[in-house]
Amino acid sequence: MSKIVLIIRREFIAKVRNKSFIVMTFLSPLLFVGIGVFVGYLSTMKSELKTIAIHDETGRFVNEFRNDEEYKYVDLSKTDLKVLKDSIVSESYEGLLIIPNAENNAKLQKGIQFVSNDSPSVSFTEGLEDVIAKKITSENFQKAGLDTLAIKNAKATVSISLEKASGEEALKGLNEIKIIIGGAFGYLIMMFIILYGNMVMRSVIEEKTSRIIEVIISSVKPFQLMMGKIIGTSLAGILQFLIWALLGLTAMFILSGMLGVHMGASGTAGAQAVEAAQHTSGSEMQMYIKELWNLPIATILISFIIYFIGGYFLYSSFYASIGAAVDNETDSQQFLLPIIMPLILGVYIGFFTVMNDPHGTVATVFSMIPLTSPIVMMMRIPFGVPMWQIILSMVILFGTFLGVVWFAAKIYRVGILMYGKKPTWRELIKWLRY
Repeated sequence: MSKIVLIIRREFIAKVRNKSFIVMTFLSPLLFVGIGVFVGYLSTMKSELKTIAIHDETGRFVNEFRNDEEYKYVDLSKTDLKVLKDSIVSESYEGLLIIPNAENNAKLQKGIQFVSNDSPSVSFTEGLEDVIAKKITSENFQKAGLDTLAIKNAKATVSISLEKASGEEALKGLNEIKIIIGGAFGYLIMMFIILYGNMVMRSVIEEKTSRIIEVIISSVKPFQLMMGKIIGTSLAGILQFLIWALLGLTAMFILSGMLGVHMGASGTAGAQAVEAAQHTSGSEMQMYIKELWNLPIATILISFIIYFIGGYFLYSSFYASIGAAVDNETDSQQFLLPIIMPLILGVYIGFFTVMNDPHGTVATVFSMIPLTSPIVMMMRIPFGVPMWQIILSMVILFGTFLGVVWFAAKIYRVGILMYGKKPTWRELIKWLRY
């Protein structure tokens, strides 16, 4: 056991003393914030004003189009069509809307054209269609002797307000926020399993190709070396996550203080937050922050650490065995895809299934399967998952790790001293029998 501790200590110190580790630990949160601010800034930038020429032979629709910050509509109905099309080619106009003079509305609806050098966006095309369709519909109502104003006034607009069983006001879009939070944690687990797993694999390959491994295993068993590398690297990753969590919570406390929201999941503080949200400016933002603090934050953070450890241990066993089986990173590519695919599947299951039905059969099953549970379960937890499901999922995850590490150790102990030959899947299976 003392030998494993020494290897863990060596791997941990080597990782945390690395300059790139130190820089990225403190720089990554700033980079994420900076990217968010930059994306927000780009979204507020106004695009260049685009001019759309309209050739309306009927004269009924041209005045229905309204200029906005993105598009300007110009009536060129009296200009020759050929001249207008030449103007499109020379890019004098972004596009040309041609509305022909048809016998009836049925033929008119099928004869409208939009000419441009580049294909317009779907939303823009649908906007043009909506304007023309509304005008034609209004004319059809008038021909049928229907009162269009009465029809307009008869249309109902329904806005459902949400309320909890406790009587508190609920917020729309809260489920989307929950999936974003769960997805962020799940995505981090996936990315850092890949990142730190590759670090384990590269470390094994470097020691193997430099023949240092021959000296090391003369005094340490291959299984002890593999476990030491896995645990040492995972401890460095956990330290990095804890620092990020501390920085994130600190930023959230500062933001909450600036917005005047008292932290607390329930009781007087929660009532004060609701009352403040109803009577002060920025009330919606305050209520969203209050709802975020009502989430099972402790369960999310603790589960995140446990699932990170379990998922990392499980996948790093694969990475370590691959590193032992090959002589360079190029040869490892054929073995990496089957390892990465379950992680990608977990992300897709999370975003496309958990969002719509977090407690459904598919989401529940994949949150129990160990290869996908670290990601899918992390996406489910913000929606409220029974504790027994979380515990069962964790037990299955760590139980699978023990089974996988036993098989991985067989590949590791054989492959660690194999040189000069690119292994095949058949040979890896043969090594399991030794």
